[in-house]
Amino acid sequence: MFTEYLPLIYSATLMTLGLALVSLVVGLLLSILFVSLEMNKTACISKLTTVFLTLMRGLPEILVVLLIYFGSTELIEKITGEYIEFSAFNSGVLALSLIFASYASQSLRGAIQAIPNGQWESGAVLGLSRRYTFLHIIMPQVWRHALPGLSNQWLVLLKDTALVSLIGVDDLMRQADLINTNEHQPFTWYGFAALIYLVITLISQVIIRRLELRFTRFERGGK
Repeated sequence: MFTEYLPLIYSATLMTLGLALVSLVVGLLLSILFVSLEMNKTACISKLTTVFLTLMRGLPEILVVLLIYFGSTELIEKITGEYIEFSAFNSGVLALSLIFASYASQSLRGAIQAIPNGQWESGAVLGLSRRYTFLHIIMPQVWRHALPGLSNQWLVLLKDTALVSLIGVDDLMRQADLINTNEHQPFTWYGFAALIYLVITLISQVIIRRLELRFTRFERGGK
């Protein structure tokens, strides 16, 4: 009986990983955008961005997921007059990406501010363009400083994927719940799901540790 559900658990695990990874990529892009807007010299833009990020961090994650999944359809209908239904997966990605970006942007902002201005000045003295200096000198150091905060947010994001089961995404949590409905063995199936989350978390921590060592060697001039 246990083995017949393994393919379902496997597919649900892949769905969870896919959801988390896509949300991570989109969230990182959004966080870079938010940092750029928040550090913009135009006060109106920076203040509006700060208010938005504060609002996102102040709302419960489940409320953000529900607002985007159910509210986006209603909002688009009021604006355009057309009923457009967004898929649960896309809504989940958008919600998780915004949640991730609202916190990750603060890690990136702190990391950028931690880089001494002398780094920029050294690049200018060497005749390097600001773009080259930013990409090849500043950014590697930014990721090094931001990695601890971003890694923590990745682990939170991974666990937050369980929230999208409430809007119908067939992730690990939803599949465990469906199987439990049939088998009435909550400890077995929820415990199995917990074990899978734990394994993914441990693997993530190993990868994060290797990234930290790699950035450390880079800063020391190693290859």
